[in-house]
Amino acid sequence: MIFIVVKFKVLDKYRNDWLLVTKEFTDATRSEPGNLWFEWHRSADDPAEFVLIEAFRDGQAGSDHVSADHFRKGLDAMRPALSETPRIIHIELPGDDWARMGELEISR
Repeated sequence: MIFIVVKFKVLDKYRNDWLLVTKEFTDATRSEPGNLWFEWHRSADDPAEFVLIEAFRDGQAGSDHVSADHFRKGLDAMRPALSETPRIIHIELPGDDWARMGELEISR
């Protein structure tokens, strides 16, 4: 799978509306056949920072994503709300889902 984490620094006036700014892009990406997950999170330490955790089935699914019309439109929607260039980690990993954390195994 292609595993991606992106950190977005958002301008103050867009902090409360960021999920609305990205909603169309988020919904379209989640409906892509090769998308495994696409999750927004907000930093507990910095209210201006949103973190996107996403994964795609394989390289082809990742290529299809960045070639999609909604990808370009999503970037255009985000750009005015950003205070700096986003930071990204992009890596290919084996598997297609999250593994369980053995050190914190819960059996109830």
